[in-house]
Amino acid sequence: MPSKRTIISSLIWKFLERIGTQFVQFVVSIVLARILAPEEFGLIAIITIFIAIANVFVQSGLNTALIQKKDADDLDFSSVFYASFIIASIVYALLFFTSPLIANFYNNDRLIPVIRVLALSLFIGAINSIQLAYISRNMMFKKLFIRSIGAIIPSGVIGIILAACGFGVWALVTQQLTNSLLAVAVMWFTVPWRPKLSFSFQRLKGLFAFGWKLLCSSLLDACYHNIRGLIIGKIFTPADLAFYNRGEHFPNLAVNNINNSIQSVMLPSLSAIQDDKTKVKGLMRKAIITSSFLIAPMMAILAATAKTLVLVLLGEKWLPCVPFIVIYCFIFCFYPIHTSNLSAINALGRSDIFLKLEIIKKIYGVGLLIASLLYFRTPVGIAIGAAFGTLISCFVNAHPNKKLLDYGYLEQIRDILPNLGLSLIAGACVYALGTLDTNIYLLFILQAILGVIVYFGLAKLLHFKCLDYLIQTIKGYHHGR
Repeated sequence: MPSKRTIISSLIWKFLERIGTQFVQFVVSIVLARILAPEEFGLIAIITIFIAIANVFVQSGLNTALIQKKDADDLDFSSVFYASFIIASIVYALLFFTSPLIANFYNNDRLIPVIRVLALSLFIGAINSIQLAYISRNMMFKKLFIRSIGAIIPSGVIGIILAACGFGVWALVTQQLTNSLLAVAVMWFTVPWRPKLSFSFQRLKGLFAFGWKLLCSSLLDACYHNIRGLIIGKIFTPADLAFYNRGEHFPNLAVNNINNSIQSVMLPSLSAIQDDKTKVKGLMRKAIITSSFLIAPMMAILAATAKTLVLVLLGEKWLPCVPFIVIYCFIFCFYPIHTSNLSAINALGRSDIFLKLEIIKKIYGVGLLIASLLYFRTPVGIAIGAAFGTLISCFVNAHPNKKLLDYGYLEQIRDILPNLGLSLIAGACVYALGTLDTNIYLLFILQAILGVIVYFGLAKLLHFKCLDYLIQTIKGYHHGR
């Protein structure tokens, strides 16, 4: 089992990587949003949907299998590397030749060349997924920090320059491809792993026995989460899709910095102690409480400042994305329950349960999507349907761990309920302050400061154990314990 210091060090470096990367990406996206029209972002959003689904096949769940396998060696990594590259070639060819059909479906011939160029990222992703598996398995998250910062800054600068020069959607394409290519290049020189001239069908078969269920789960998840974008892009307009995506982007950006950092460290940590169910439950519980303690207030404050935030950062042309920000703040508030439960299930090697959960969630999710389309027939209505789905999914994801770890849904809700209640109070105070008639930039700063003071002040006053745990953990790490 990794030591406490190793886990905390990995978590800190992963968190710094997310914060650094997302901050730069955030700044870049704000500048690009002020230069380019929402329609340009809508075109990229449509294409990104197909690339995301294609990437599921390229990774095939094998990268997670490499992390989960206790005795994975160079032969395992090399076999997965070559298999991923072959799959990427097949999937790219499929996208290349079907791009006219996609363009015809959306009545937009501009999509054809953009799809064919942006799909080249599949080959880069095939390499990067193995590198990330090696880093996660060996807890080398400092390397990941170097890679991400070394790629995001120059690619962002290139994207902004091209946008300012009038390249439109191609500025976004170039920025994404450059970022991916630089990330792989930096990792190639900072991570000791290299593919060997060796391949084993037997090893690949063993990894695929675990990974194929994750492949199916990821495919279901990718199709399900992107189907809303497909529908909005088809029934409504690319601009509507841009507003929807931008509204999801803000809370997703905030959550990923914390939740993904914790979960990236959780899977290898839980996998290392998978034979001790008591320890798995204890670590999982700390992850849920800690991530909820940090994520819930962020979502409450972000929802309360949504309109002010959009006006300050993006301008009036992006105001239609405000309702989506509020709805997705509610959705992402419950992500600690989703991801912690699923990480524990994967760490225990129960990818069969993981697949069953994904099938169940997608069945009622599609039902909610159809119902929201029929009843609301608006992009906002589609987002509301997704919010109902996330509440049901909390129970579905937590249900297996009642038996596996004796840590069920009700106990998990009780663990995060104080954090949710305190977040609502902080959000209400921030929203009330937003009614003041003052300079919008000053108002935004005052709202953010008030939210932080109210939440952490009350947490300290009420002696929240999670706050004390975070403080003691930071102090312990600082003193080398």
